[in-house]
Amino acid sequence: MTAVTHLFEFSAEPSLCSDSGFKKDVLQKLTDLFKETSFNHSSSKHDFGVKNGFMLVFCGKSGRNATVQAFSNGHVAVNIQIPAAESKNLGISEELDFDSLMKDIKAAICAKKFKRYPKIKRGDRFDRYYPTTGNLWVEYDFDRVVFEKDSSFQNIKIMHSEQFGNMLILDEDINLGESDLAYTLAITGNGREDYKGKDILILGGGDGGILHELLQKSPNFITMVEIDQVVVDAAKEHLRGICHDSLDKLEGPNYKVLIEDCIPVLETYAKEGRQFDYVINDLTAIPITVEPRGSQWDFMRYILDLSMKVLKPSGKYFTQGNGVLMKPALAMYEEQLQKLWCKVEFRKETVSVPSYMEMWVFYEIWKVT
Repeated sequence: MTAVTHLFEFSAEPSLCSDSGFKKDVLQKLTDLFKETSFNHSSSKHDFGVKNGFMLVFCGKSGRNATVQAFSNGHVAVNIQIPAAESKNLGISEELDFDSLMKDIKAAICAKKFKRYPKIKRGDRFDRYYPTTGNLWVEYDFDRVVFEKDSSFQNIKIMHSEQFGNMLILDEDINLGESDLAYTLAITGNGREDYKGKDILILGGGDGGILHELLQKSPNFITMVEIDQVVVDAAKEHLRGICHDSLDKLEGPNYKVLIEDCIPVLETYAKEGRQFDYVINDLTAIPITVEPRGSQWDFMRYILDLSMKVLKPSGKYFTQGNGVLMKPALAMYEEQLQKLWCKVEFRKETVSVPSYMEMWVFYEIWKVT
């Protein structure tokens, strides 16, 4: 880790910037406060005028630095950055000093209230911060890298989390954690379906979760098509809480895992007239774009089209959607369903997937004759 950043916000009166006498007094009080808190190596003041506020910058000898920026509406943002070499030695007393400093700042600027945000760790050995689909910032409690490798298709990473177990991350996108049985249940119908004696096609699913879940339902046969051998091998070793022993062998009495691109396989099945009771698409989430255009949408539409061709008239197609906040993308996907070569109906449900830290939408689609 290189540094730790502490963020604070204050709400003061707009006169903080517009009243020259008040501002002068505040600037002096803030300067004295920070110099008394080891930010005494150098400092600078920047006055941007009544409409734009002012900024103070303070530096300490060890490299610690602080900025105080006041805006014309009375909002004050304080950012304090402590180098890692120094932050390692910060104990409870220093944390209390931060609190005391914030209270002193609140008094100096006559703020009505203030807020302290969780500290940000910069330049760590691995990334703990990932955005949700709605661009909300999530910090994971990762404590180690379990596995990382670049395959011919993507970067594969498995991180360990105290809360969620080992988590699969593909190209920096959170895929699935050992805590996420809710995902697997949702994409297989949440107990509404009877898989006994049925033929099932899984597209993707390299973590082995869907395969493991359905093998317990006494199906006739499961065909799983996953393009990336590295994902399967990594899951088999490091995601046992998801796949259990289902990936120990790629073929069994009632299942077979094909390490292939699913599109040629689907094209062949469609040409041969082979059909399944269930097609479960675990390839990718619905693209987040302004319009349903581009290679991701083309890929998704083609998969849908082929899947309907290999789905029995009485069959079901299951897939993930996206985060519940992605309403435009979900609406565009539903519009695409009405443009398929065959008429379909659908239902959707929203499920809490623990490691996603957001609500996730799943689709169940069937043909209408």
